[in-house]
Amino acid sequence: MSESIQRRQFLGAAGALGLAAALPGSAARGANETVVVGIMGMGGRGRAHADEFARLPGVEVAYVCDVDRRRSGESVDAVKKAAGKEPKAVGDFRRILDDKGVDALVIATCNHWHAPAAIVACAAGKHVYVEKPCSHNAREGELLVAAARKYDRVVQMGNQRRSWPKIIEAIERVKKGDIGRAYFARCAYGNDRPSIGRGHEAPVPEWLDYDLWQGPAPRRPYRDNILHYNWHWFWHWGNGELGNNGIHTIDVCRWGLDCEFPTRVTSSGGRYRFDDDQETPDTHVVSYEFPGGKQITWEGLSCSPYRPGGPGAEIVFYGETGALAITGGGYTIFDKAGKQVEKVTGSGGDTEHQSNFLAAIRGSAKANSEIGEGHKSTLLCHLGNIAHRTGRTLRCDVKDGRIVDDKEAMKQWAREYAKGWEREITV
Repeated sequence: MSESIQRRQFLGAAGALGLAAALPGSAARGANETVVVGIMGMGGRGRAHADEFARLPGVEVAYVCDVDRRRSGESVDAVKKAAGKEPKAVGDFRRILDDKGVDALVIATCNHWHAPAAIVACAAGKHVYVEKPCSHNAREGELLVAAARKYDRVVQMGNQRRSWPKIIEAIERVKKGDIGRAYFARCAYGNDRPSIGRGHEAPVPEWLDYDLWQGPAPRRPYRDNILHYNWHWFWHWGNGELGNNGIHTIDVCRWGLDCEFPTRVTSSGGRYRFDDDQETPDTHVVSYEFPGGKQITWEGLSCSPYRPGGPGAEIVFYGETGALAITGGGYTIFDKAGKQVEKVTGSGGDTEHQSNFLAAIRGSAKANSEIGEGHKSTLLCHLGNIAHRTGRTLRCDVKDGRIVDDKEAMKQWAREYAKGWEREITV
């Protein structure tokens, strides 16, 4: 480990967060300047980001990073094939932050790393593209927004629908009243996930830096049914299906209804399909009420791919004169009687959202999912999970979404950290 990395030790124990504000990189990149990025987390999302960023004009993928040594080597080959230039493979993302030539960190790790890594990167002078959800818990989201503001960084969350052309058009039509005043939005997700069984403590594989994988999370023994995906279903590292996939459609609902923080959150559901190690619900219904007579409902079925209303119905806005349904990258408008009035096809992927992030870094556009907005949508997922775990209806402050008159529920607003980490992410 380099002297610079040792000195930082996750940006140091003695004021490194404040010193980092003076690091290079605060000025916007020019329109023709190359944006240099490092990718942290080389699973499915990270591999996709590495490949796609490498193909975008004016971008250099300088680093790929993973605590699994097998993944880093594969990712080097993928980037070289896409861009003709070989990135450096590292196991510790701090080496990316040490490089003053890097402009941005792309975070595609497990959820418990999202906000801490993003906060540290902001303090190191880097812009950040952080996958959804932008935080593991509500307090981290607040701190990430504060870090983006303090260090004047572009921080974009990976909710790609915010950049899909026909979804943008659909939201504009909802807001301008093409279905009358919209007051209710319903969204759903379905999958056919198998059981994860019963895991056992086991030796850490030789290819894995498990201590670095745990990072800011309090230490737990390695178990054989957690990595690389099943951590989603444990509260210690993940946020269940609500934080995993619900965030995408809940964000669009909140965007279309023009809502910020809820007044009341209710949840029902549980683990109904399998008797295994998973802690998060496989069947989950959450409702959010907002000022002005508006409501969002999410229904998640991890063990049934059929969506209510048909396999393609992802998001439906209901208004006084009709409804607008979003499926994939397009939308359909219905009249009050349910008759189809108009159907608009569209598509979308990561590229539009990545390009918008780069444009924001260069100063030629605003981020479509600037972290203040990303936090508000992620917070809805956290509130839904807290309501589920407490078994109570939550009442919230409309100014910031914080839970009122429920000290027990507020205990889940934040988490405990591995030694030293709470200090590292406090802004």
